[in-house]
Amino acid sequence: MRDDLTVGMPAAAGSPAVAWRVDDAPVAYDAAIAFMDARAAAIAAGREPELVWLLEHPPLYTAGTSAQRQDIVDARFPVFEAGRGGQMTYHGPGQRVAYVMLDLKRRGPDVRKFVATLEEWIIRALARFNVRGERREDRIGVWVRRPEKAPGSEDKIAAIGIRVKQWVTLHGISLNVDPNLTHFSGIVPCGVSDQRYGVTSLVDLGLPVSMADVDMALRGEFEELFGATRLHGVQEREKFTGLA
Repeated sequence: MRDDLTVGMPAAAGSPAVAWRVDDAPVAYDAAIAFMDARAAAIAAGREPELVWLLEHPPLYTAGTSAQRQDIVDARFPVFEAGRGGQMTYHGPGQRVAYVMLDLKRRGPDVRKFVATLEEWIIRALARFNVRGERREDRIGVWVRRPEKAPGSEDKIAAIGIRVKQWVTLHGISLNVDPNLTHFSGIVPCGVSDQRYGVTSLVDLGLPVSMADVDMALRGEFEELFGATRLHGVQEREKFTGLA
C-alpha cells in the first residue's frame, strides 16, 4: 500500500544541490528526451549533478510501455513512444511537466518509495492552493474528488510516469494548470475508461493560478522531500548578472 510507505528521499549529507531548470518556451518532445537521456547518463557517471527540468510541450500524446493502441481514440496530435512506465497521456501548453533526474544510489534504491514521494510532492504542492489531491491504489497519479459532477466522480489532475536506468530516474510528472482539457479526449488517459473518472486542472477547479505560482509551490515542496535546489544554467547566470 503506497499510503503506508514513508515518503521523502533526501540525498546523503554533503551531496550537491539538485539543479533546477525552468524553460518558458515550449520544448519539442524528441529534443527533451534526447537531452534527458544524455543528462541521466552523465549523472550516473558522476559528471553532472542531478536535475529537475520544468517545461511545457507542444500538443502531443505519449505512449508508455503498457500503452494499448486502442487507447488512441483520435490521433489529432503526434504520438511518441515514451519509454517510461504507464499508458497513454497528453502533454501540451498549460500543463507543467517536470522531468526528474535523480540518482537513487545516493537516495536509496527504492522505486516504490520514489513514486510515492513524487505523489506526495504533487499532493503537497496542490495543498498550497487549497486543493486536496489524493492517491489511489488502483490508479496511478493524483486525483481530486468531484461530487458536484456525480456521486463517486473523480478527476485526475496530475500524471506520473517514470523510468529508471542505472539507478537514475527519468521522466517524472505532469500537472494540469490550464491545458485545453478537450485534448485529452483523443486518448483513453492512462487506460482509465470508467466514466466516473475524468481530467481536471487548477483553472478548471476555479483557481486561475499562474505557471510561476505553480513552479514556486513545486520547488518549495520538492526541497522539503528531496533536498536543496539551485538555479540551473542560463537562469543561474542571469540571476547573478542582474538580468533576472
